[in-house]
Amino acid sequence: MADPLAGMPPLANRGKRLVARIIDALLIGVPLGVIMYFAFGGFGYNANLRSFWQDLVYGLVYFAYDGYMLTTRGQTVGKMAMRIRVAMLDNGATPVGSPGWTRAAVYALPPIVPCCGSVFWLVNVVWCLWDRPYHQCLHDKAAKTVVVEATR
Repeated sequence: MADPLAGMPPLANRGKRLVARIIDALLIGVPLGVIMYFAFGGFGYNANLRSFWQDLVYGLVYFAYDGYMLTTRGQTVGKMAMRIRVAMLDNGATPVGSPGWTRAAVYALPPIVPCCGSVFWLVNVVWCLWDRPYHQCLHDKAAKTVVVEATR
């Protein structure tokens, strides 16, 4: 069986992947946090489901951002800054359409589910620490993608 990564750039370093996610989380989280602060009158995380609605809005906005960027460019702003990209495992192409949106959904939407959603999200993102040979997180496995060094 041929290696699907043959002819593709090398897999991205896990540290670069982490920094890219931090950049994206700040890019979305800071402006959205300011908007949410004024919309909800503060950051009360134990007041009348306010936290749930804030988490829901953040999850949906991050899903839309991640899905759009992956399906159109194969990279988010954070991935561009770190010079990495998402590629289809079978051919290295940009995850256009369903794969990009599936990857974004499995990453961004589980924390919306109270309690167990955050546990799934944590398992999802640390999965790449022991996954072999492609260092995939669960959102990569769901979409059949890998994260590789960007050649552009």
